[in-house]
Amino acid sequence: MQAADRGHTRWGIVLAFLALPVVVLGVLIIGLFLWAWTDDDEARGGTRAGAATTVPCTEALAFGAAERPPNARAHDCTVQRGIDTSYAAVLRMPREDVRGWLRETYPNAPKPRTGGGACGALCLDVTHENGLPGTAEAHVVQVRVEYENAETALVRFSAFTM
Repeated sequence: MQAADRGHTRWGIVLAFLALPVVVLGVLIIGLFLWAWTDDDEARGGTRAGAATTVPCTEALAFGAAERPPNARAHDCTVQRGIDTSYAAVLRMPREDVRGWLRETYPNAPKPRTGGGACGALCLDVTHENGLPGTAEAHVVQVRVEYENAETALVRFSAFTM
């Protein structure tokens, strides 16, 4: 009986020593998985991919080969970087200047569409295939215009890569 008790005790000690590395390794693997799964670059001192950051409006417009119209107020200019890059700007300008600015900025683009719904009062979509200047870093420029009143237009400008 003494030999059986000793053998049982030895296996218990061996199992305890074997279980400890398995538990430690399991905790390390789960921790590594959770760390890789989180996309919180801000916690590590960076900017999270896909988060919009404020940029100068001249930078946002230049990405789509545009300049701020002389009578326009530009604001809310942002960039989002990830797989693709997307700039956005909001302009308030005299309603009567919108079509002229679009013609000067994109002379080879199709005429702006009018309509309602998602388009608003006026829409323009420009790509390199249909009139986007070669100086544009963007692949696509979209302009959406809403008339706020009889004198003022709200212009939403976006330029992005695909």
